[in-house]
Amino acid sequence: MSIITRIPASPREPDAVRAQMRQVFSDPPVLDGDADLRPVLPDTGGVPGTWVSAVGARAEEGVVVYVHGGGFSFGNPPMERIMAHRLSEATGRPAFAVDYRLAPAHPYPAAVEDVLAVHRSLLGQGVPAGRILLVGESAGGTLVLSALLRLGEAGDPMPGGAVPVSPVTDLAAKPVGGARDSIDPSMMEPIAAQYLAGARPDRAPQSPIYGDLRGLPPLLLAVGGDEILLQDAHRFAEAASAAGVPVNLDVYEGMPHAFHSAVLFAEDARLPTATTFLSRLTGWLAALREPADRTQTAVSS
Repeated sequence: MSIITRIPASPREPDAVRAQMRQVFSDPPVLDGDADLRPVLPDTGGVPGTWVSAVGARAEEGVVVYVHGGGFSFGNPPMERIMAHRLSEATGRPAFAVDYRLAPAHPYPAAVEDVLAVHRSLLGQGVPAGRILLVGESAGGTLVLSALLRLGEAGDPMPGGAVPVSPVTDLAAKPVGGARDSIDPSMMEPIAAQYLAGARPDRAPQSPIYGDLRGLPPLLLAVGGDEILLQDAHRFAEAASAAGVPVNLDVYEGMPHAFHSAVLFAEDARLPTATTFLSRLTGWLAALREPADRTQTAVSS
């Protein structure tokens, strides 16, 4: 059974989050001066990207693989480095921001292959699968779920968990509602067509909801309550739960698509939604580690 948690917001906070999301482009935040951009591991499967480590992050704890959004067709490297830094702070692990190939020049499955290559390269360098965490928002959340399905098909080791934020799980669906969302339903069809370049939208892994979800790792799925993808998230959570996957679905009431970008701002300008997102990520990850830690203690004794 999926665990659905509704995250309330004060009456003024949804508008404040939207204002910060606009500010990201007009007056972008800057990467913290204490962020460490030195490579943590030498090989990322031939896929470019940036390693970002927060103060105190330890490779012994594992690695975060961060997959950015952008409709499968564009990225924003400075913002991606900041997001990777926030994820590193929250998890205590170094993060690798994947610079995957973009549509239309590189349509499906190029980006999925890049995420897979990074994951497999980490395994090849001795990072335990259970200590790899995949995180992605919007199109990046879709790519994370698609990569998990491909790993399952190949029988490869799964990561310890995945955090898809505002993912598209059904490229064949026509989203409705979301009058206050930051994206319009009419945008989804051209985005999907450009990414798929002739591949069917009602097939997995490109549309994860049509795949065999059995064996997927624990998921922390986050979505805004005002999103056009809200029902998509509910459908996927239900399907994954029915397949035996541990799913936590966090619905942030009143929030738009990719609301979590509020975490890009420094702590002194951080809204409660951003603080909550990071703290829930930290708590969820700690809960995942507890059973493994207990098992390790029992084996050692």
